[in-house]
Amino acid sequence: MSLTHQKKRQRWFDALAFTIVATFLVFLAWGGAQLSAPISHLDQTPISLAPRHLPAYALRTTLRMLIAVVVSLAFTLIYATLAAKNRKAGQILVPLLDILQSVPVLGYISFTVTGFIALFPGRVLGVECAAIFAIFTSQAWNMTFSLYQSLKSTPRDMDEAAFVFRLSGWQKFWKMELPYAMPGLIWNTMMSMSGGWFFVVASEAITVGHQQIMLPGIGSYISLAIQKQNLAAIFYAIGAMMVVILLYDQLMFRPLVAWSDKFRYELTASQVAPNSWLLMLFAKSRPVKRLFAPVGRLGHVLMRIPLFRPRAPISFSAAEARLFDYLWYALLLLAAVVAWRHVMIFFTTSVEWRDVAQVALLAGITLARVIVLIILASLIWVPLGVYIGLRPKLAELVQPAAQFLAAFPANLLFPLAVVVISRYALNPDLWLSPLMILGTQWYILFNVIAGASAFPNDLREAASNFRIRGWLWWRKVMLPGIFPYFVTGAITASGGAWNASIVAEAVSWGDQSYVAEGLGAYIAQMTQAGDFAHIALGVGMMSLAVVLLNRLFWRPIYEMAAKKLRFD
Repeated sequence: MSLTHQKKRQRWFDALAFTIVATFLVFLAWGGAQLSAPISHLDQTPISLAPRHLPAYALRTTLRMLIAVVVSLAFTLIYATLAAKNRKAGQILVPLLDILQSVPVLGYISFTVTGFIALFPGRVLGVECAAIFAIFTSQAWNMTFSLYQSLKSTPRDMDEAAFVFRLSGWQKFWKMELPYAMPGLIWNTMMSMSGGWFFVVASEAITVGHQQIMLPGIGSYISLAIQKQNLAAIFYAIGAMMVVILLYDQLMFRPLVAWSDKFRYELTASQVAPNSWLLMLFAKSRPVKRLFAPVGRLGHVLMRIPLFRPRAPISFSAAEARLFDYLWYALLLLAAVVAWRHVMIFFTTSVEWRDVAQVALLAGITLARVIVLIILASLIWVPLGVYIGLRPKLAELVQPAAQFLAAFPANLLFPLAVVVISRYALNPDLWLSPLMILGTQWYILFNVIAGASAFPNDLREAASNFRIRGWLWWRKVMLPGIFPYFVTGAITASGGAWNASIVAEAVSWGDQSYVAEGLGAYIAQMTQAGDFAHIALGVGMMSLAVVLLNRLFWRPIYEMAAKKLRFD
């Protein structure tokens, strides 16, 4: 290749890379201007089902989700690290995370939208913050569980290396622990982004009581299309979602997956590394390198700061240590008693005990659905996830398709569900159940793919050299290797299924609707009626059910996976 041709090619690389970066900056500036508009603008420009408005709606929805995922990442880094590194903090933060995950999106919207609107009176920003916060609640918990699981299962030789190189806690986190957790965190961020799409209708078409606020976006477009029974608009929305998901797969997640491959924990290189045309383009573009060079240098400086350097522990006698533990547990017990007292005062003055019994029964029905669906999803997606994760080329092909399926809102299947149930006189209690797992089963698939992708190549080669095959290979090699990832996926899928029950147990298409008996339908009906006392009862019962399930079943398995199934 001649020198002149190389220069021309380099100029094309530079121009294309600069165009992508400039377009992104213009997109952020346009979005910021839209967020600061007066709230009267929503009434002046109501949602239209005309396809020409979909590109602008798609951009607004994408901006909200990007803001939410950045906030979720910041929350994850702080919350998961504190829970994993501090035993006493973890005793509070991990159960609290179970509760936060169990609160449905409608529960957050019902009790926060008024506060956000009051925070920014007369501006669209207040409603936008409520929508972004709702999307955040559908993204953050899964990412936090992923990082927490990785930090709790880091190999012990990393601790030894950090001790030998005298790394502080801050340096160890950025140079060892976070890179080790990066592949799983990126796959779970991808899944969380899709989870935001799943609840985009509830986030943008906010209904509390008899008041409905519809923000410009694909979610509001879908909500209006369902109300108007406009099938053509539904297909337009599906097409817009496919385009947006493909774009952020190519422009965001594919580069991140390719970049994170260098953090794989193994002694030998992977046979086929994932690649990204955008990552290669930015690597070859000189203007982009110059633009982001200061950011890179700043990051290197910050990671070298010797914060949280280990110190000699303060020595206490065994009796003093037990006394401190007793005081700590007494403080936790006192806080629990005070909280329980306030909860009991609220319920005894706002609801009747027969309502509590009814909601407990509905929670049991929804629990049965969740258990059956998680078992079925695990049997299907664990072997497929391993097969995909061990083949990077196949993972690249499956990645956008899986993102789209995970992002596919259950609301878009309401027409099909209503028509099929009506035509064949089916039982809604049974045939609406699959809608619950539609968006959450992918947590299992994505985590298993992440686990199989991060599985050390040298261990695979050792198993091959010892001719370990068949069921023995699954039982002794692969299943123990991916088990921590599977548990993370199963926990988040279980919590997501509870959340999705609000959408899946009560479906409507125009004036026609079907309701399956369960806690999700109860919360959806109370939210529509604006009955805050019974919303709180339903949300509280759902939180209690999820926390008990996590504490009694998932958490012991999680701790076992973190302690025994580690690459050391």
